[in-house]
Amino acid sequence: MRLPTLLTAAAFFALSALHAAPRPNVLFMMADDLNNSLGCYGHPLVKTPNLDKLAARGVRFQNAACQFPLCGPSRNSILTGLYPNSTGILTNSQLFRQTIPNHISLPQAFRRGGYFAARIGKLYHYGVPNSIGTNGHDDPASWELELNPAGCDRLEEHPNIFSLIPGNFGGTLSWYASPRPDEQHTDGLQAKDAEWVLERCARDKDRPFFLALGFFRPHTPYVSPEKWFKGYPEAEMPVVQGVKEDQADLPTPALGSYKKEQDKLTDDLRRQAVQAYYSAISFMDAQAGKVLDALDRLGLADNTIVVFTSDHGYHLGEHGLWQKQSIFEESARVPLLIAGPGAKKGVVANTPVGLIDLYPTLAELCGVKAPENLQGQSLVPILKDPDAKGRGWVLSQVVRGGGFKRQGASAAAGDNGKRIFGYALRTDRWRYTEWDEGRAGKELYDHETDPKELTNLADKPAHADAQAKLAEQLHSAVKTTFPPSGETPKIPEGNVMYSPMLIDL
Repeated sequence: MRLPTLLTAAAFFALSALHAAPRPNVLFMMADDLNNSLGCYGHPLVKTPNLDKLAARGVRFQNAACQFPLCGPSRNSILTGLYPNSTGILTNSQLFRQTIPNHISLPQAFRRGGYFAARIGKLYHYGVPNSIGTNGHDDPASWELELNPAGCDRLEEHPNIFSLIPGNFGGTLSWYASPRPDEQHTDGLQAKDAEWVLERCARDKDRPFFLALGFFRPHTPYVSPEKWFKGYPEAEMPVVQGVKEDQADLPTPALGSYKKEQDKLTDDLRRQAVQAYYSAISFMDAQAGKVLDALDRLGLADNTIVVFTSDHGYHLGEHGLWQKQSIFEESARVPLLIAGPGAKKGVVANTPVGLIDLYPTLAELCGVKAPENLQGQSLVPILKDPDAKGRGWVLSQVVRGGGFKRQGASAAAGDNGKRIFGYALRTDRWRYTEWDEGRAGKELYDHETDPKELTNLADKPAHADAQAKLAEQLHSAVKTTFPPSGETPKIPEGNVMYSPMLIDL
């Protein structure tokens, strides 16, 4: 009769030891305007050895997507765990405290759970490059420490940057090969600051940390040290062909992110832009590598969950588009790497997931209490078993017309003053898109045969059954993106102020 008692005691002590184990730290790294041009995602030219090593240490999500391919809406969605239709943030220069002031952000939840939460660089929206060195559109309740270094790329080099619109860098194709070393650039300074914060955390392990590091590259202007340009000879850079043929079967809003100044692009300028973009990626990868090396050097790696992602994808000429704000694969898809406690090593998860899933995932992994209204799924089952299906789809959206033209839509978008939404549903096999609930156009792409989304199969009789099922699935998914009221929160009129509060007692 003593054996069960002994087993129970053993189980009790095992559970006690587990409970006493230190909670995992979080290193949350995000690039800006980065598509999937990484070595670990099979890119034939781009060199990213540090992120490739991170992928080998954890789970690489093959089909991750943002929820709105524009910085402000995407970042607010990530950090609230809510779709843009529930945050009310559908453009830049806005913050969720204006619409849902009492919502608990991801880093705020960690702070309330006893974590030391620090931010370096861009996590919420910044005006890049002009707001570099400031808090940007930040949320004071989210962080205990904010660091905003500004390097030579912000303080000294603007007069030297080439731009399709001279003097305009943030939203315009622009680039520069800098003669100054990595350490003098903003992202280099941020990597150094991250090492400093990690050293502090390694000395005092009484509190776990949530360190968020927001790199500015490869966002325009594509500025990086000239040594990185040498790895990408201009003559070898790819230029997308067959654009007119590709565009022939597209509804007008699909091309609504096109910008008039891009008419100035010649093939030589296209190659230079791609060269500069790839160079900025490799430069950013090197800075990420310094931070990951510090994590190892300081003995923090084994108990730190590392997340690397981007706020959205990026076009480099596909479909005749550059930059963001489309809901084609290139703009909506993002890299997503997760390594550390709770994740398998060196595996690939193919099921579609969203950046909206990061909040519930990290909260579960770290035992942090999260708001009950989060709209994403936890990726913990997929981190344990990459073949797990999860939700099985991911939804992305954009806005056209109704004054949103200022974000970059051209007259070609058919902006007649009416605001319309575009929604794209990505499954394992298909991307199905509707503009204004199908009234302004539909798109259907079969990724088994057409991974570059060149042939629009929408309304083709041969695919009628598949399209009908996808349409039903998309409509159901869109309904889940709204708050219980069914109404998107509105930005208050006037200059409304609010009082930041870490906790409401």
